[in-house]
Amino acid sequence: MKKVDVDVLVIGAGPSGIVSSTYLNNQDVDVLVVEKAKFPRPVIGESFIPRVMDHFDEVGLIPAIEEAGFEKKWGARFIDKEKVCVFDFSDKFGEGWNWTYQVPRADFDLVIANEAQKKGVNIEFESEVTAVKFENDNSLVTIKDKDGNAREITAKHIIDSSGFGRVLPKLLDLDAPASVSGNSSIFTHTKDINRPNGQEGTLITFDILETEVWLWVIPFSNGVTSIGVVGPTEYIENLSSEGDAEEAIRKAISLSDFYRKRFEHNSFLFKPVFLKNYSCSVSKLYGKGFVLTGNSSSFLDPVFSSGVAFATESGILAAKLITRQLNGEHVDWEKEYAEYIEKGVEVFSTYVKEWYTGNLQKIFFHEPANLDVKRKICAVLAGYVWNEENPFVRKHHRVLSNMAYTLDLENEK
Repeated sequence: MKKVDVDVLVIGAGPSGIVSSTYLNNQDVDVLVVEKAKFPRPVIGESFIPRVMDHFDEVGLIPAIEEAGFEKKWGARFIDKEKVCVFDFSDKFGEGWNWTYQVPRADFDLVIANEAQKKGVNIEFESEVTAVKFENDNSLVTIKDKDGNAREITAKHIIDSSGFGRVLPKLLDLDAPASVSGNSSIFTHTKDINRPNGQEGTLITFDILETEVWLWVIPFSNGVTSIGVVGPTEYIENLSSEGDAEEAIRKAISLSDFYRKRFEHNSFLFKPVFLKNYSCSVSKLYGKGFVLTGNSSSFLDPVFSSGVAFATESGILAAKLITRQLNGEHVDWEKEYAEYIEKGVEVFSTYVKEWYTGNLQKIFFHEPANLDVKRKICAVLAGYVWNEENPFVRKHHRVLSNMAYTLDLENEK
């Protein structure tokens, strides 16, 4: 085997891996990215939230993203039959970006990977990590290319940004029960031949079919729209008679009063994908010589589009801490990484859980809307879940359930 020595090996060239490797490269750290797939490749996580813009901006990726012409996302709409709630990211509590993007990830990931390479990041596509062992202060990583040729890389640090591939959790047996579980989704893309003009045609929407079941509609700038249905696994499985994913998603579309006519006769651009019991977690986020980021560490639920934001948040933080450590500084990984990331995940977990209990839906659709409450919830949905000045962050454990209880009492009067 041919040995290669690098300071940092990054597994995966999605948003987390690109943000972390670009940051490291900008700091003159010797970094190598290995990516199992050949780009472009389809992947979920097509709706971003504003917090990701901070990370793309910090590492210099915004100009390339803007040049690609992706659809800008100014907020999000939630629909329950005749009830509608729209969140405008420019009208939120606290500071932060007022917009972001909704993108076909195959195209987006290729754009940022190409830009990272232009900046000097070394990315090896169609290369797979098959084994890892830790010796003294280094890791020995076995990598196989598409032809089956193996080589060993010595790295001081590994950042696992492999997403749902979850390379190190599998190799190191780090899987743990998820805090949010029991849901599945089916999704596909369609040429949006009946797309309305103006804002209506571009607005991302979450259409509630039942309290625990909802349809996503994410329009892209290229005329294609992503459609997906999410709900308890048993419900999703029962949407079709024989587990047919296309039949299931067509049934879900037929249950939508708002989108039935727009999509019921559309053909799909690829066979609908069934993601079963997608939530995941790990027993630890870091260890000597490695750190887990993004979906390789945990995934909650697609309802508030938090996946990519946590991926880039953890990716850039891991890169910053590793840079400090390489420069001889002491890093408290438990406090500065694990506790920080877990705090944000905990806040979003509360919102996801309260969505599926129906409590958050009561708050969203209550009339007249409390605009102050809406602004503070909007900041959470925008990804600013570490801002303790926001009581809907600081008191997340009880504020939503207490408010829903109060609304129930008001309705009983």
